[in-house]
Amino acid sequence: MNLLRKIAFPFSYLYKWITSFRNYLFDIQFLKSTEFDIPTIVVGNLSVGGTGKTPQIEYLIRLLSEKYKVAVLSRGYSRKSKGFMIADETSNAEIIGDEPFQYFQKFKNISVCVDADRVHGVQQILKFKPNTELVLLDDAFQHRKIKGGLNILLTSFDNLYSDDSILPSGNLRETAKGANRAKLIIVTKCPEKLTEDEQFEIAKKLNPRLSQTIFFTSISYDTVLKGNQELQVEDLKGSEILLVTGIANPTPLLRYLENKNITCNHLKFKDHHHFSDQDIANIKNRFGEIQTNKKIILTTEKDYVRIFDKLPNVYYIAIKTIFINHKTDFNNLINTYVESSTRNR
Repeated sequence: MNLLRKIAFPFSYLYKWITSFRNYLFDIQFLKSTEFDIPTIVVGNLSVGGTGKTPQIEYLIRLLSEKYKVAVLSRGYSRKSKGFMIADETSNAEIIGDEPFQYFQKFKNISVCVDADRVHGVQQILKFKPNTELVLLDDAFQHRKIKGGLNILLTSFDNLYSDDSILPSGNLRETAKGANRAKLIIVTKCPEKLTEDEQFEIAKKLNPRLSQTIFFTSISYDTVLKGNQELQVEDLKGSEILLVTGIANPTPLLRYLENKNITCNHLKFKDHHHFSDQDIANIKNRFGEIQTNKKIILTTEKDYVRIFDKLPNVYYIAIKTIFINHKTDFNNLINTYVESSTRNR
Protein backbone atom coordinates (compact mmCIF):
# COMPACT_ATOMS: atom_id res chain seq x y z
CA MET A 1 0.00 0.00 0.00
CA ASN A 2 1.56 3.30 -1.07
CA LEU A 3 1.73 6.34 1.22
CA LEU A 4 -1.33 8.10 -0.20
CA ARG A 5 -3.45 5.00 0.24
CA LYS A 6 -2.21 4.59 3.80
CA ILE A 7 -3.25 8.17 4.52
CA ALA A 8 -6.64 7.53 2.89
CA PHE A 9 -7.23 4.30 4.82
CA PRO A 10 -9.50 5.86 7.51
CA PHE A 11 -11.78 7.25 4.79
CA SER A 12 -12.31 3.71 3.53
CA TYR A 13 -14.38 3.00 6.65
CA LEU A 14 -16.70 5.88 5.79
CA TYR A 15 -16.98 4.80 2.16
CA LYS A 16 -17.58 1.21 3.25
CA TRP A 17 -20.37 2.29 5.60
CA ILE A 18 -22.08 4.42 2.95
CA THR A 19 -22.00 1.76 0.21
CA SER A 20 -22.96 -1.06 2.59
CA PHE A 21 -25.91 0.92 3.98
CA ARG A 22 -27.07 1.75 0.46
CA ASN A 23 -26.89 -1.93 -0.54
CA TYR A 24 -28.76 -2.88 2.64
CA LEU A 25 -31.60 -0.51 1.73
CA PHE A 26 -31.88 -2.18 -1.66
CA ASP A 27 -31.64 -5.65 -0.12
CA ILE A 28 -34.61 -4.98 2.21
CA GLN A 29 -36.42 -3.26 -0.69
CA PHE A 30 -36.63 0.09 1.08
CA LEU A 31 -35.00 1.41 -2.07
CA LYS A 32 -36.72 -0.05 -5.11
CA SER A 33 -35.16 -1.89 -8.05
CA THR A 34 -36.92 -1.96 -11.40
CA GLU A 35 -37.10 -5.29 -13.19
CA PHE A 36 -38.04 -5.67 -16.85
CA ASP A 37 -39.73 -8.63 -18.47
CA ILE A 38 -37.21 -8.50 -21.31
CA PRO A 39 -33.98 -10.48 -20.70
CA THR A 40 -31.31 -8.20 -19.23
CA ILE A 41 -27.70 -9.27 -18.71
CA VAL A 42 -25.47 -7.11 -16.52
CA VAL A 43 -21.70 -7.20 -17.02
CA GLY A 44 -19.72 -5.39 -14.35
CA ASN A 45 -17.14 -5.56 -11.61
CA LEU A 46 -16.51 -4.54 -8.02
CA SER A 47 -13.36 -2.56 -8.72
CA VAL A 48 -12.37 0.54 -10.60
CA GLY A 49 -10.04 -0.01 -13.52
CA GLY A 50 -10.03 -2.44 -16.39
CA THR A 51 -11.26 -5.98 -15.83
CA GLY A 52 -12.13 -6.71 -19.46
CA LYS A 53 -15.78 -5.64 -19.64
CA THR A 54 -15.58 -4.51 -23.27
CA PRO A 55 -14.30 -7.81 -24.75
CA GLN A 56 -16.79 -9.69 -22.56
CA ILE A 57 -19.68 -7.60 -23.89
CA GLU A 58 -18.41 -8.25 -27.41
CA TYR A 59 -18.28 -11.98 -26.67
CA LEU A 60 -21.96 -11.90 -25.64
CA ILE A 61 -22.86 -9.88 -28.74
CA ARG A 62 -21.26 -12.51 -30.97
CA LEU A 63 -22.97 -15.29 -29.03
CA LEU A 64 -26.48 -13.82 -29.08
CA SER A 65 -26.94 -11.29 -31.88
CA GLU A 66 -27.46 -13.84 -34.67
CA LYS A 67 -30.52 -15.19 -32.88
CA TYR A 68 -31.90 -12.20 -30.99
CA LYS A 69 -32.38 -8.48 -31.56
CA VAL A 70 -29.76 -7.19 -29.11
CA ALA A 71 -29.34 -3.72 -27.62
CA VAL A 72 -26.27 -2.67 -25.64
CA LEU A 73 -26.76 0.04 -23.01
CA SER A 74 -23.72 1.87 -21.64
CA ARG A 75 -23.18 4.97 -19.60
CA GLY A 76 -20.96 6.43 -22.30
CA TYR A 77 -18.19 7.40 -19.94
CA SER A 78 -16.54 10.79 -20.63
CA ARG A 79 -18.89 11.59 -23.54
CA LYS A 80 -19.77 15.21 -24.22
CA SER A 81 -23.51 14.59 -24.47
CA LYS A 82 -26.22 14.08 -21.86
CA GLY A 83 -29.22 11.83 -21.43
CA PHE A 84 -30.36 8.95 -23.62
CA MET A 85 -28.95 8.54 -27.11
CA ILE A 86 -29.07 5.85 -29.80
CA ALA A 87 -25.94 5.57 -31.91
CA ASP A 88 -26.35 6.43 -35.58
CA GLU A 89 -24.22 7.48 -38.53
CA THR A 90 -23.67 10.94 -37.02
CA SER A 91 -22.23 9.47 -33.79
CA ASN A 92 -18.59 9.51 -32.77
CA ALA A 93 -16.56 8.70 -29.66
CA GLU A 94 -16.97 12.21 -28.24
CA ILE A 95 -20.76 12.09 -28.54
CA ILE A 96 -21.49 8.60 -27.20
CA GLY A 97 -18.19 7.49 -25.60
CA ASP A 98 -15.35 5.34 -26.87
CA GLU A 99 -16.64 1.89 -25.92
CA PRO A 100 -20.19 2.37 -27.28
CA PHE A 101 -18.75 3.81 -30.50
CA GLN A 102 -16.49 0.77 -30.76
CA TYR A 103 -19.56 -1.52 -30.46
CA PHE A 104 -21.42 0.57 -33.04
CA GLN A 105 -18.61 0.38 -35.57
CA LYS A 106 -18.03 -3.37 -35.18
CA PHE A 107 -21.56 -4.74 -34.91
CA LYS A 108 -24.09 -3.45 -37.41
CA ASN A 109 -26.86 -5.85 -36.40
CA ILE A 110 -27.39 -4.44 -32.87
CA SER A 111 -28.63 -1.22 -31.26
CA VAL A 112 -26.07 0.74 -29.23
CA CYS A 113 -27.48 3.16 -26.67
CA VAL A 114 -26.13 5.34 -23.86
CA ASP A 115 -27.76 6.65 -20.70
CA ALA A 116 -26.35 7.17 -17.21
CA ASP A 117 -29.79 6.25 -15.83
CA ARG A 118 -30.03 2.58 -16.74
CA VAL A 119 -33.75 2.25 -15.90
CA HIS A 120 -34.60 5.22 -18.10
CA GLY A 121 -32.26 3.83 -20.76
CA VAL A 122 -34.05 0.48 -20.99
CA GLN A 123 -37.42 2.24 -21.02
CA GLN A 124 -36.29 4.38 -23.95
CA ILE A 125 -34.90 1.36 -25.79
CA LEU A 126 -38.28 -0.37 -25.52
CA LYS A 127 -39.97 2.83 -26.70
CA PHE A 128 -37.77 3.58 -29.72
CA LYS A 129 -36.64 0.01 -30.48
CA PRO A 130 -39.75 -2.01 -29.54
CA ASN A 131 -38.53 -5.14 -31.34
CA THR A 132 -35.56 -5.45 -28.97
CA GLU A 133 -35.43 -8.93 -27.42
CA LEU A 134 -32.40 -8.62 -25.14
CA VAL A 135 -30.47 -5.82 -23.41
CA LEU A 136 -26.80 -6.08 -22.43
CA LEU A 137 -26.01 -3.63 -19.61
CA ASP A 138 -22.37 -2.54 -19.73
CA ASP A 139 -20.81 -1.71 -16.34
CA ALA A 140 -24.09 -1.67 -14.40
CA PHE A 141 -23.29 -3.96 -11.45
CA GLN A 142 -23.52 -1.10 -8.92
CA HIS A 143 -26.69 0.32 -10.49
CA ARG A 144 -29.08 -1.26 -8.01
CA LYS A 145 -32.03 0.79 -9.30
CA ILE A 146 -32.20 -1.71 -12.14
CA LYS A 147 -32.45 -5.41 -11.37
CA GLY A 148 -30.64 -7.42 -13.99
CA GLY A 149 -32.03 -10.78 -14.93
CA LEU A 150 -28.52 -12.25 -14.99
CA ASN A 151 -25.51 -10.64 -13.32
CA ILE A 152 -22.01 -11.43 -14.58
CA LEU A 153 -19.18 -10.24 -12.34
CA LEU A 154 -15.63 -9.84 -13.67
CA THR A 155 -12.47 -9.85 -11.57
CA SER A 156 -8.93 -9.61 -12.87
CA PHE A 157 -6.51 -12.49 -12.33
CA ASP A 158 -3.80 -10.18 -10.98
CA ASN A 159 -6.15 -8.25 -8.70
CA LEU A 160 -8.91 -10.48 -7.35
CA TYR A 161 -11.63 -8.68 -5.42
CA SER A 162 -10.97 -11.08 -2.54
CA ASP A 163 -7.44 -9.64 -2.25
CA ASP A 164 -8.48 -6.00 -2.58
CA SER A 165 -9.87 -3.37 -0.21
CA ILE A 166 -12.45 -0.66 -0.60
CA LEU A 167 -11.81 2.83 -1.94
CA PRO A 168 -9.85 5.00 -1.42
CA SER A 169 -7.25 2.71 0.17
CA GLY A 170 -8.01 0.01 -2.40
CA ASN A 171 -9.83 -0.32 -5.71
CA LEU A 172 -13.21 -1.74 -4.69
CA ARG A 173 -16.37 0.29 -5.29
CA GLU A 174 -18.12 -1.75 -2.61
CA THR A 175 -17.17 -4.60 -0.31
CA ALA A 176 -16.50 -8.07 -1.66
CA LYS A 177 -19.88 -9.10 -0.24
CA GLY A 178 -21.39 -7.47 -3.32
CA ALA A 179 -20.18 -10.46 -5.34
CA ASN A 180 -23.13 -12.40 -3.89
CA ARG A 181 -25.42 -10.65 -6.38
CA ALA A 182 -23.68 -12.33 -9.32
CA LYS A 183 -24.84 -15.56 -10.90
CA LEU A 184 -21.64 -16.00 -12.92
CA ILE A 185 -18.12 -14.91 -11.90
CA ILE A 186 -15.40 -14.63 -14.52
CA VAL A 187 -11.72 -14.36 -13.65
CA THR A 188 -10.30 -12.39 -16.57
CA LYS A 189 -6.84 -11.80 -18.03
CA CYS A 190 -5.56 -15.18 -16.85
CA PRO A 191 -2.42 -16.82 -18.24
CA GLU A 192 -3.44 -19.00 -21.19
CA LYS A 193 -2.07 -22.15 -19.55
CA LEU A 194 -3.69 -21.71 -16.15
CA THR A 195 -4.06 -25.23 -14.77
CA GLU A 196 -7.18 -26.63 -13.18
CA ASP A 197 -5.36 -26.87 -9.86
CA GLU A 198 -4.53 -23.16 -10.08
CA GLN A 199 -8.14 -22.43 -10.98
CA PHE A 200 -9.27 -24.38 -7.93
CA GLU A 201 -7.02 -22.33 -5.65
CA ILE A 202 -8.40 -19.08 -7.06
CA ALA A 203 -11.95 -20.35 -6.64
CA LYS A 204 -11.20 -21.08 -2.97
CA LYS A 205 -10.08 -17.48 -2.52
CA LEU A 206 -13.24 -16.13 -4.10
CA ASN A 207 -15.37 -18.51 -1.99
CA PRO A 208 -18.45 -18.53 -4.25
CA ARG A 209 -21.93 -19.53 -3.14
CA LEU A 210 -23.33 -22.87 -4.26
CA SER A 211 -25.58 -21.01 -6.71
CA GLN A 212 -22.62 -19.31 -8.41
CA THR A 213 -20.38 -20.61 -11.18
CA ILE A 214 -16.80 -19.45 -11.81
CA PHE A 215 -15.17 -19.30 -15.24
CA PHE A 216 -11.65 -18.37 -16.33
CA THR A 217 -10.75 -16.38 -19.43
CA SER A 218 -7.66 -14.93 -21.05
CA ILE A 219 -7.06 -12.21 -23.61
CA SER A 220 -6.32 -13.13 -27.21
CA TYR A 221 -4.67 -10.45 -29.33
CA ASP A 222 -5.41 -10.33 -33.04
CA THR A 223 -2.45 -11.21 -35.23
CA VAL A 224 -3.49 -8.54 -37.73
CA LEU A 225 -3.21 -4.81 -37.08
CA LYS A 226 -5.89 -2.64 -38.65
CA GLY A 227 -5.73 0.96 -39.83
CA ASN A 228 -5.46 2.46 -43.29
CA GLN A 229 -4.44 -1.03 -44.35
CA GLU A 230 -3.71 -4.31 -42.56
CA LEU A 231 -0.37 -5.36 -41.13
CA GLN A 232 0.73 -8.62 -39.58
CA VAL A 233 1.95 -8.31 -35.99
CA GLU A 234 5.07 -10.21 -37.01
CA ASP A 235 5.83 -7.43 -39.50
CA LEU A 236 6.41 -5.03 -36.61
CA LYS A 237 9.76 -6.57 -35.79
CA GLY A 238 12.46 -4.09 -36.63
CA SER A 239 9.99 -1.19 -36.77
CA GLU A 240 10.06 1.91 -34.58
CA ILE A 241 6.77 1.85 -32.72
CA LEU A 242 5.12 4.62 -30.72
CA LEU A 243 2.54 2.93 -28.50
CA VAL A 244 -0.27 5.24 -27.36
CA THR A 245 -2.70 3.94 -24.71
CA GLY A 246 -5.55 5.47 -22.78
CA ILE A 247 -6.76 2.36 -20.96
CA ALA A 248 -6.77 1.37 -17.31
CA ASN A 249 -4.13 -1.35 -17.55
CA PRO A 250 -1.84 -1.53 -20.60
CA THR A 251 0.47 -4.08 -18.94
CA PRO A 252 -0.98 -7.16 -20.73
CA LEU A 253 -0.48 -5.45 -24.10
CA LEU A 254 3.09 -4.50 -23.26
CA ARG A 255 3.75 -8.06 -22.11
CA TYR A 256 2.29 -9.44 -25.34
CA LEU A 257 4.49 -7.20 -27.50
CA GLU A 258 7.54 -8.06 -25.40
CA ASN A 259 6.88 -11.77 -25.85
CA LYS A 260 6.78 -11.11 -29.61
CA ASN A 261 10.20 -9.40 -29.34
CA ILE A 262 8.59 -6.11 -30.34
CA THR A 263 9.90 -3.00 -28.61
CA CYS A 264 8.12 0.32 -28.45
CA ASN A 265 8.12 3.77 -26.94
CA HIS A 266 5.06 4.02 -24.73
CA LEU A 267 2.94 7.13 -24.18
CA LYS A 268 0.49 6.29 -21.40
CA PHE A 269 -2.67 8.29 -20.70
CA LYS A 270 -5.41 7.69 -18.13
CA ASP A 271 -8.40 5.49 -18.91
CA HIS A 272 -10.95 7.09 -21.29
CA HIS A 273 -8.57 10.00 -21.78
CA HIS A 274 -9.88 12.80 -23.96
CA PHE A 275 -7.07 13.56 -26.39
CA SER A 276 -6.78 17.33 -26.59
CA ASP A 277 -5.25 19.21 -29.50
CA GLN A 278 -2.12 19.61 -27.37
CA ASP A 279 -1.99 15.84 -26.74
CA ILE A 280 -2.27 15.16 -30.46
CA ALA A 281 0.46 17.71 -31.19
CA ASN A 282 2.74 16.08 -28.60
CA ILE A 283 2.13 12.62 -30.08
CA LYS A 284 2.91 13.93 -33.57
CA ASN A 285 6.12 15.50 -32.28
CA ARG A 286 7.20 12.25 -30.62
CA PHE A 287 6.39 10.37 -33.80
CA GLY A 288 8.31 12.90 -35.88
CA GLU A 289 11.39 12.43 -33.73
CA ILE A 290 11.67 8.85 -34.99
CA GLN A 291 14.21 8.94 -37.80
CA THR A 292 13.64 5.60 -39.50
CA ASN A 293 11.13 5.26 -42.33
CA LYS A 294 9.77 2.02 -40.85
CA LYS A 295 7.65 3.50 -38.08
CA ILE A 296 4.01 3.37 -36.96
CA ILE A 297 1.76 4.56 -34.17
CA LEU A 298 0.15 1.59 -32.43
CA THR A 299 -2.84 1.89 -30.11
CA THR A 300 -5.75 -0.10 -28.67
CA GLU A 301 -9.06 -0.45 -30.44
CA LYS A 302 -10.78 1.67 -27.79
CA ASP A 303 -8.24 4.46 -28.25
CA TYR A 304 -8.27 4.16 -32.05
CA VAL A 305 -11.90 5.31 -32.31
CA ARG A 306 -10.85 8.57 -30.61
CA ILE A 307 -7.68 9.37 -32.53
CA PHE A 308 -7.73 7.56 -35.89
CA ASP A 309 -8.65 10.72 -37.82
CA LYS A 310 -6.09 12.91 -36.05
CA LEU A 311 -2.82 11.02 -36.43
CA PRO A 312 -0.70 9.65 -39.30
CA ASN A 313 0.06 5.98 -39.85
CA VAL A 314 -1.92 4.77 -36.82
CA TYR A 315 -2.97 1.14 -36.31
CA TYR A 316 -4.81 -0.73 -33.59
CA ILE A 317 -4.62 -4.24 -32.21
CA ALA A 318 -7.95 -5.87 -31.36
CA ILE A 319 -8.55 -8.28 -28.49
CA LYS A 320 -11.04 -11.03 -27.74
CA THR A 321 -12.08 -12.94 -24.64
CA ILE A 322 -11.03 -16.60 -24.78
CA PHE A 323 -12.38 -19.15 -22.29
CA ILE A 324 -9.59 -21.33 -20.94
CA ASN A 325 -12.06 -24.18 -20.47
CA HIS A 326 -15.80 -24.80 -20.01
CA LYS A 327 -16.73 -22.40 -22.81
CA THR A 328 -19.68 -24.58 -23.82
CA ASP A 329 -20.98 -24.58 -20.24
CA PHE A 330 -20.87 -20.78 -20.17
CA ASN A 331 -22.63 -20.49 -23.53
CA ASN A 332 -25.31 -22.94 -22.42
CA LEU A 333 -25.98 -20.99 -19.21
CA ILE A 334 -26.37 -17.75 -21.16
CA ASN A 335 -28.58 -19.28 -23.83
CA THR A 336 -30.73 -21.08 -21.25
CA TYR A 337 -31.33 -17.84 -19.35
CA VAL A 338 -32.28 -15.89 -22.47
CA GLU A 339 -34.49 -18.65 -23.88
CA SER A 340 -36.33 -19.24 -20.60
CA SER A 341 -36.79 -15.49 -19.99
CA THR A 342 -38.10 -15.04 -23.52
CA ARG A 343 -40.60 -17.90 -23.08
CA ASN A 344 -41.80 -16.44 -19.77
CA ARG A 345 -42.60 -13.02 -21.24
